[in-house]
Amino acid sequence: MTINPTDVEARPSLRGKGLASDSIGLLSMVSLGLASVAPAYSITVTLGLVVLSVGHLAPAALLIGFVPILCTAYAFRELNRVMPDCGTNFVWITRSFGPWLGWIFGNWIPQIATVIAMTALAQVGAINLLSLLGLSGLAGQTLPVTCLGAALIALVTAVGYRGVQLSAAVQTAMVALQLTALIGFGVAAIARHGASAPSPAWLNPFGFHGSGPFAESVLLCLFIYWGWDAALTVNEESRDRTHAPGRAAVISTLVLLSTYLFTAVAALSFAGTGARGLGLGNPHNAADVLATLAPAALGGPLAKVVQLAVTLSAVAALLTCIVSTARPNVSVAVHGALPKTFARVHPRFHTPTVATVFTGVLSVALLAGLSYAAPSFLSDAVLSIGLLVCAYYGATAFACVWHFRSQLRTSTRALVFQGVLPFAGGLMMLAAFARSAVDMIQPGYGSTSIDGVGGVFLLGVGSIVLGLLVTTVIRLRFPDFFRHGRRTVTDILVTED
Repeated sequence: MTINPTDVEARPSLRGKGLASDSIGLLSMVSLGLASVAPAYSITVTLGLVVLSVGHLAPAALLIGFVPILCTAYAFRELNRVMPDCGTNFVWITRSFGPWLGWIFGNWIPQIATVIAMTALAQVGAINLLSLLGLSGLAGQTLPVTCLGAALIALVTAVGYRGVQLSAAVQTAMVALQLTALIGFGVAAIARHGASAPSPAWLNPFGFHGSGPFAESVLLCLFIYWGWDAALTVNEESRDRTHAPGRAAVISTLVLLSTYLFTAVAALSFAGTGARGLGLGNPHNAADVLATLAPAALGGPLAKVVQLAVTLSAVAALLTCIVSTARPNVSVAVHGALPKTFARVHPRFHTPTVATVFTGVLSVALLAGLSYAAPSFLSDAVLSIGLLVCAYYGATAFACVWHFRSQLRTSTRALVFQGVLPFAGGLMMLAAFARSAVDMIQPGYGSTSIDGVGGVFLLGVGSIVLGLLVTTVIRLRFPDFFRHGRRTVTDILVTED
């Protein structure tokens, strides 16, 4: 591609794979990381389930569930510092463990988890938007929800196609509204007449009785933190790409922890853990805590703002999923493990073209297919995401330890941040994976089962097994990568012809 020198001065510089470098700063990357988690949506659909498992110890579960996330975030930070490639997990795991594990754990599993999440987010965004517009009757019908969900995916695909700067600006605005709404709800709930004073006992990590409820609650909490690593997929478009993306990942997790803890403590103070009325122990409130508590804590008009925040939370996460899924596909193609067409970058917007559109189309197809084939199948697919997240987060954490193994004795910093913390994070993710698999294999877990085996387990493990089959086919199509993958996974400078 020929570049006019005057264009270089007017636009972000081109580097690496044709993406626009020096386009976004630390704040924008933090916003991308937060938006991908969908904090308003995640806390409203998860807090009630955690309370049903462990009661007033829900904040403690949020705190404990954060530990493996923080350890893993340091692994991402350290790997990005030496390998700032938009392929992230794919590049890092391939460098450490070879092309087979790199393709499965670094590319296939994250991609499948993200696309499944996109179908759920589109559905949630559509339902909440219809309810917000006073069309609750349509919100309960499959066709309107699916059509509006597809339209939302198309919208965020168009925004993602137009450029990372536009995506980051939109994300920052939506994340700001989410955090403002959650903080406003929390302040109003704690200050409400009759609210109980927060207790330090709610944060006691040693207060759990029984491993079952403890493990279940921590697994739920792992899910609501997932997504912060999206900040690293734009590393080649960031300023100071070796340090800023890693900082953004760690900052994102810390912001999530503080926001979730404050919201959970406020909700407990206001509603308690009772099984009736507004109580968080009421099963009827578990699916959407904020929708139940916000009107009572804030009043009708301000409760609408919270509902809008939940809606935008789903839409913002959709946008980040488009951005964070397309860029790794570019890297995989550049390194010879996907057709070169996936490496195409728009000459004006400097964004992935084929990879972005492919992600949007695939998400719409999956949304339509699952919605009409079996709505309960979609809910089980969402539950299986936790298994996939533990798999690729854990693999990345172990990849960090292996990659830096020869440097661990050089300094205390290296030992702690490149060895001890990532290894601990990997072990905890492995334990969470094993516990998840044991729970999910039960026929009563989720909405479906086949021959006495839980549908959630079949979807989660089945996705990984399918990944093995797909990788076998990919190996036949791209044998050079599977022979020389560790050597070819480098920071290749490529631009679109």
